[in-house]
Amino acid sequence: MKPKTSSCAKQGHLLYPDLLKQLNPKHPLLALAQKLPWAMFEKEFAQFYASVGRPAKPVRLMVGLLLLKQIENLSDERVVEVWVQNPYHQAFCGMEHFQ
Repeated sequence: MKPKTSSCAKQGHLLYPDLLKQLNPKHPLLALAQKLPWAMFEKEFAQFYASVGRPAKPVRLMVGLLLLKQIENLSDERVVEVWVQNPYHQAFCGMEHFQ
């Protein structure tokens, strides 16, 4: 199933401040994230998602994890372990709040 998209305007959360507001915007991963064509990835991978079934993880998360894996030469398991601990990795993958 395709990832769910929100058509509502983003509203801030009192207890969970925006992740990008807490990080250094000059960090290399954040600079790279701004240069990547995320919309193109969404468009190109949309054909591989079904209309029924369990909602999928966002395309940006999947592509971001694959890029981080290659950039840092990590295994599948290790990239997930590092992602959980690193707010820059989470912001690179499109997360709005620290997970």
